[in-house]
Amino acid sequence: MVKSLKRGPELYSGKAKTIYLTEDDHFLIMHYRDDATAFNAQKKESFSRKGLVNNYFNAYIMGKLQEAGISTHFEQLLSDHESLVKRLNMIPLECVVRNVATGSLVKRLGVQEGLSLEPPILEFFLKDDSLGDPAVNDSHIHTFKWATDEQVAQMKRISLEVNELLKPLFLNAGMILIDYKLEFGLFGDSLMLGDEFTPDGCRIWDAVTFKKMDKDRFRQDLGNLIETYEEVAERLGIKIPNATSLCDS
Repeated sequence: MVKSLKRGPELYSGKAKTIYLTEDDHFLIMHYRDDATAFNAQKKESFSRKGLVNNYFNAYIMGKLQEAGISTHFEQLLSDHESLVKRLNMIPLECVVRNVATGSLVKRLGVQEGLSLEPPILEFFLKDDSLGDPAVNDSHIHTFKWATDEQVAQMKRISLEVNELLKPLFLNAGMILIDYKLEFGLFGDSLMLGDEFTPDGCRIWDAVTFKKMDKDRFRQDLGNLIETYEEVAERLGIKIPNATSLCDS
């Protein structure tokens, strides 16, 4: 039944994905576009194959997490650019796990770029583009009722479980998982991972050369964005087909 669901009207269009309704209120279709944005969408460009690569990359990572017992909204690939996902009531927070100091952490705290963080740092940010996604803490979350204390504890636990699973996965492929963001939502009463896990939402460095292998290549005009995304996928063993290998719906 799930495989036969057809794409309905557009529900929401974000920076790099468009979400569509289906005939079943419990499921949505997530369409990965070829758009790349940075600095709160002040910098924009389109790259051929980006949506395809991210769609397959996310499917692979979500599958690995599900195999380890972590619940996610991902259901199945539908086409090169589309996946079927559960419709979650999203919590308006980003959970960011940092294994190595870089980016905003260095700017905010003045710590050394490349400093290994042990134990890893977990931070919460409010999802609000108009405010620049500000950092918030447990007290903010509790007072403004963005999530319950139990949900906060679950998000922290799952975020760190994801880290324990993915850090060795990347390291075994010759890469360092520097940091990443996760988003969560409720499917009924069940808390689970939503959104995506792709090089758009994490930082990855080559373990030997420290070459940046994520969206920092776009942010910092380093070039070869899609070629590098595909290199990351190849190292992890993710099979990225040509765009004609599946028929887009």
